[in-house]
Amino acid sequence: MKTSDFDYNLPPESIAQEPVRPRDSSKLLVLDRQTGTIEHRIFSDISGYLKPGDLLVVNRSKVFKARLVSTDGIEIFLLRPEGGNWLALAKPGRKLKIGTEISFSDGTVCRVTDKKDDGTVALEFGRPAEDVLEITERIGQVPTPPYVGKRVTNDSDYQTIYAKEVGSVAAPTAGFHFTPELIEKLKSQGIKFAEVILHVGLGTFRPVKTETLEEHEMHEEWLDIPAETHQAIAETKDGGGRVMAVGTTTVRALESGIDHGFTKIFITPGYKFKTVDGLITNFHLPKSTLVVLVSAFVGEHHPDSDWGRQTVLKAYSEAISKGYRFYSFGDAMLII
Repeated sequence: MKTSDFDYNLPPESIAQEPVRPRDSSKLLVLDRQTGTIEHRIFSDISGYLKPGDLLVVNRSKVFKARLVSTDGIEIFLLRPEGGNWLALAKPGRKLKIGTEISFSDGTVCRVTDKKDDGTVALEFGRPAEDVLEITERIGQVPTPPYVGKRVTNDSDYQTIYAKEVGSVAAPTAGFHFTPELIEKLKSQGIKFAEVILHVGLGTFRPVKTETLEEHEMHEEWLDIPAETHQAIAETKDGGGRVMAVGTTTVRALESGIDHGFTKIFITPGYKFKTVDGLITNFHLPKSTLVVLVSAFVGEHHPDSDWGRQTVLKAYSEAISKGYRFYSFGDAMLII
């Protein structure tokens, strides 16, 4: 499949620069994936589309302060621990050579141990990963995507309210729309909640650079699915309820086929979903793996293999015309 088929034109003014308040007052586009019909609501109306016995599965991963700036102005973007090192991006990376030491304002020093073909570097801090996370908490910044023009001053703006497990470098943004009050309302209606962990990597939001989807090499992300979540899913299915994934990261976790470890699953049109029955998601970048995943989900049961892609791009076009806000701090879609 051609990557260019998943492109669309987004006016810059449609890119959300900050979250709405309250969070559940964002717009909600409801897409019926059987018929392609669209409804326009606000997010708090989602309670009217969920039924007692449905299960909402959320990603409880928490973003850490992955952006560090050295004393000589080198920007380091930590991605994840790898062996005894940290995989990272560096800007400008050309200044760094294997053996280069990088110093930070609190006296912390790391050393470049490798430069990889994909542009990443391996950094040795000489201390356990949990100690490095404590350092980032003191001197780091919460990373925000490049399309957000200003730094987040309130760190909680770039976290879901249920974030617990530190490890993501980008937020699972579909969960931004939930408030404590909305969650309590849904629970009172008989809607259940379960959790997974998938630590979001930078590659999630990057556009696909290859000419075809088949050529794209998917990034890997670490996940954990508790036994309680498997039990909740089984009970939901047995009771006739739906498993509703909050975000594409949750979809990737649930469809990965593993309970613990790294996944590189790339969901493209033609994929048959094993667990997920509904999806809450934001509006994603053109030519991203996320637009491809959403297209696969929308078109799963349609005889026309291209119907999902066409329907998603049509929905995106309508959202743009109606003033929806796109990307991380933007509005939401419910696909049922």
